[in-house]
Amino acid sequence: MTGKGGAHFSRCGLLLALLALTSCARAPSFDILGSFFPAWLICLVVAMVLTALTGWLLRLLHIPIAVPTLTYLSLTALFTFALWLVFFGS
Repeated sequence: MTGKGGAHFSRCGLLLALLALTSCARAPSFDILGSFFPAWLICLVVAMVLTALTGWLLRLLHIPIAVPTLTYLSLTALFTFALWLVFFGS
């Protein structure tokens, strides 16, 4: 293959090689009672607890929530990503 077809083939091959090598790094995990759990799972569990505490605080302060499902899902995502960045971000 020569010309544009060869360059396209080379780019696709390079892209596939890069995608295959992205998972070679060691993933952060915790050893809990002999079982390894991914760090994102720990961040998610802590975020769910923080979301429940935030919901309790909002009810205690009588702050109305317009769309509770969206609010609690967004709070959980916010806490999960924030915890991940604080503890595992570089």
